[in-house]
Amino acid sequence: MDAGISTTTDRELVITRVIDAPRRLVFKAWTQPEHIARWWGPQGFATIHCEMDVRVGGTHRFGMRSPQGTDHWKRGVYREIVEPERIVFTFAWEDADGNPGYKLLTTVPSPSKARKPGSRCAKPRSRRARVATTHATGWTSCFERFADYMLTIAQGE
Repeated sequence: MDAGISTTTDRELVITRVIDAPRRLVFKAWTQPEHIARWWGPQGFATIHCEMDVRVGGTHRFGMRSPQGTDHWKRGVYREIVEPERIVFTFAWEDADGNPGYKLLTTVPSPSKARKPGSRCAKPRSRRARVATTHATGWTSCFERFADYMLTIAQGE
């Protein structure tokens, strides 16, 4: 498995991870709640809520619990679904009152020749702020969990 992080502009973060699994299985793991709940979030976090309406205009909402017991909530809207090639969705953390904070636009491509999903996040904040909030670290950790999960379910295929 290979991983890479780059920035193409001050407002864009690109994370690439090679996953040795069939594209249809990768797509399923990103679009079915029973799968995404098993790997979503940074290492050590547990999914406590997973609600998904995977269609253009459909919404998603996830709750995660940190190893310290703090709950974190996020929500968004699916903008594009091209099975098994691409998923585009918004992503916003909720505050304590359930109000969304800044919004990210996330694209998960799955190139046709290589079995390599990546994530491209456009974030309306500066590069310095992105680094300060450890956004890249969280996504990288999430992809570690995703890769481990894909190994587990790909063996059962």
